[in-house]
Amino acid sequence: MKHKITILFILITSVLVLSSFTHKYRFYQDPKKVSQDTLNKNVTIADSLGLISNLTLTLHKKNAHASYYHNKFNGRRTASGTKFDNSKYTAAHRKFPFGTKLKVTNEANKKSVIVTVTDRGPFSKGREIDLTRKAFMDIAANKNAGNLKVTIEVIK
Repeated sequence: MKHKITILFILITSVLVLSSFTHKYRFYQDPKKVSQDTLNKNVTIADSLGLISNLTLTLHKKNAHASYYHNKFNGRRTASGTKFDNSKYTAAHRKFPFGTKLKVTNEANKKSVIVTVTDRGPFSKGREIDLTRKAFMDIAANKNAGNLKVTIEVIK
C-alpha cells in the first residue's frame, strides 16, 4: 500500500512540475520584449460611414475601465462645445485631444467600436473612458453591466 502511495505521489509531483514548466516557458511573454510591430499595427477597419481605410493603431491601454453616460446628459454641451447625443459614437477622456479617434475593444468578447473624443472625463477615480450608451451597448456582452474592461487603441 505504501508503495502505491509513493508512486502516486511521484507521478502527481512530476505532472505538476512539468505543467508549470511548460506554462512558464511556452505561454509566457515578457512585456519588455514585445516588439513595436505588435503595438503599432496596420489594419483595415470599416468606419461608421461604411468607408474602408487602412489605419494605424497604437495601443494606449489594456484592462482600462470603461463606463457609459447617463441619459440625463442628452442635449447638454460637452467640453468641446458640441451637443451631447447618447445615440452617437463619442467618448470622454481626460487627456486625448478633441477629435481623436479611438478603437475601444471589449476584452471579454473582442467586440470593438470606433469613437471620437468630444468631452472630458470620467471624473470617477479608476475609470479611464466614458462611452456613449450606443457605443457601450454595441460592445457589451452583458447589457445590464455598467462597466467593462476594455483595450483602448489610438487610430492615426
